[in-house]
Amino acid sequence: MIHLLAYILIYPIIWLLSILPTRILYFFSTILYLFIFYILGYRRKVVRTNLKLCFPEKTDKEIKTIAKKFYQHFCDMIFESIKTLTISEAEIKRRFKFTNIEEILEVEKNNKSIMLMCAHYGSWEWIFILQRYVNFDGYAVYKKLENKYFDQLVQKIRTKYNTSLITNKQTVSTLRNLKNKGERAVFGFLSDQSPKAEKAFHWTDFMGIKVPVHTGAEALAKELDMSVMFFKTKKVKRGYYETTFKTVALDANEFKDYEITDMFIKFLEELIYESPEHYLWTHKRWKHRDKVPKEFQ
Repeated sequence: MIHLLAYILIYPIIWLLSILPTRILYFFSTILYLFIFYILGYRRKVVRTNLKLCFPEKTDKEIKTIAKKFYQHFCDMIFESIKTLTISEAEIKRRFKFTNIEEILEVEKNNKSIMLMCAHYGSWEWIFILQRYVNFDGYAVYKKLENKYFDQLVQKIRTKYNTSLITNKQTVSTLRNLKNKGERAVFGFLSDQSPKAEKAFHWTDFMGIKVPVHTGAEALAKELDMSVMFFKTKKVKRGYYETTFKTVALDANEFKDYEITDMFIKFLEELIYESPEHYLWTHKRWKHRDKVPKEFQ
């Protein structure tokens, strides 16, 4: 009952915000940034700690500058996600462009499903428009929300362009079933999250710090004979993005175990060094740095 009441109270506000012009939404985004950074201090200690770990050479002033830019971008993405509820297809295509869509179309010709390894970098809410450009069906793994009404709203937003959402628990069975039926698809996996230290199969250096990494995307790509791609989303200016694809492997099994995962981490590092404010610093990505097993030290 509480979940339904919360939804009834909040959804109208979300919808009303979504129909506003983007210039007004970005005004609200600026207000939200000022509130959560200067007043609420939302995870400010976590962000500062993460930035100091990754950029030990930078001064406190430089760290604060990156943090402020990050929070500004973070708030923009919140309102961009809300805008997705009512934004037109033409508008989102104008704001979120693909610089080399032919790259992924060429990989499709390999007649294998594609593992698209993703990160919390740039913008991951508007990437779903990709489904309007490719031939394969699209699937994205997401974490189900506890409030079923808001979970349905997230699904409505992210499946607007016919991408299918699957939960972590559905991932393996869904991919295997599609493989058995001979169907081809593009699967988006967020591969930069931190697994539980005791369950990690592989540890590697990320921003100069040894951390456990998820290897599920690589393992499934090998098991199911998939091609592997990365992509970079660049924020051109406020409300405008460009995504560039990179083919990593037409045959994932040509690579040694964990080699693709390590390549992904190095690729992500390059993106972060280029534009650190566009990475999601509010996550405790390096929380297991003191638990490195002896065999990985």
